[in-house]
Amino acid sequence: MEKQISGIVPIVAAPFTGSGMLDEDSFQSLVRHLLTTNASALTLFGLASEFYKLSDQDRARMQTLLLNETAGSNSVAGIISITDHSWEVAVWRAHEAEAAGADALMILPPYFLSPGEEAILEHLKRVIGSVRLPVIVQYAPVQTGVQISPDVFLKLREDLPNADFIKVEAQPPGRYVSQLVERSQGRLKSLVGYAGVQMPDVLMRGAAGIQPGCSFTEVYVELWNRWRSDIGGFQSLHEKLLPYINYWMQGVELIIKVEKMILKKRGIIASDYCRSPSYYLDDGERARIDEFINEFSLWLN
Repeated sequence: MEKQISGIVPIVAAPFTGSGMLDEDSFQSLVRHLLTTNASALTLFGLASEFYKLSDQDRARMQTLLLNETAGSNSVAGIISITDHSWEVAVWRAHEAEAAGADALMILPPYFLSPGEEAILEHLKRVIGSVRLPVIVQYAPVQTGVQISPDVFLKLREDLPNADFIKVEAQPPGRYVSQLVERSQGRLKSLVGYAGVQMPDVLMRGAAGIQPGCSFTEVYVELWNRWRSDIGGFQSLHEKLLPYINYWMQGVELIIKVEKMILKKRGIIASDYCRSPSYYLDDGERARIDEFINEFSLWLN
């Protein structure tokens, strides 16, 4: 049976040792922890995985470790993100991930030197059309500098039925989500990242789930459960979380560092080391993390 992707779909962090080497033991510990959180899927090589700092050897080992763990789960899907700029290399990576047992792929469209929509569509068609897996296309214009109209994704879904999801990270994402859902009559589903800052709006507009980082997945799962059964409780918990994630989402390297420090403080990974260039937390920011862990201790202990 095909595993369902909805609800909370965290991006798995890349733990390193204090000298900057891949920490395989911490990575395996992290993945096994995440399998207990009721997340519906785990995504590897998103921005929160620091994919742009990983060697080919790191990627191969992490992919093997993740997919070995998700293969043993009846419900949690293993998603591999394909971030290569050329479709030739991206197709090879996609085939490799499919053969290794990935349940789905996420594709980051090319962005270096600002390719046009025609080139982006060609890239996506080549990669998605080469596999049978469900595919999420990551639309992150703030991070990549490339704008893509909803028409590109709607055309993609018409041509390729396995182009199932768009991860919408436009700012704000809500109207974009509405256009995709309404114009595709629900056939094209949306996930939203950005640490869940806009979670109330995008879920109201029909988003199928949230793709945040992974250090406090339990809080996001609680939010998802409340959204479906207790709207007042959902709003109260999200309002409690919002000041933290609003601050941390001011920079990609900032949220990555914060997530790793939370994971370390929770005893899930051994080191909060980030490969350079990275963000340095000052005393006030570190104290805020301790405050967060204490405030959400019901879910984090």
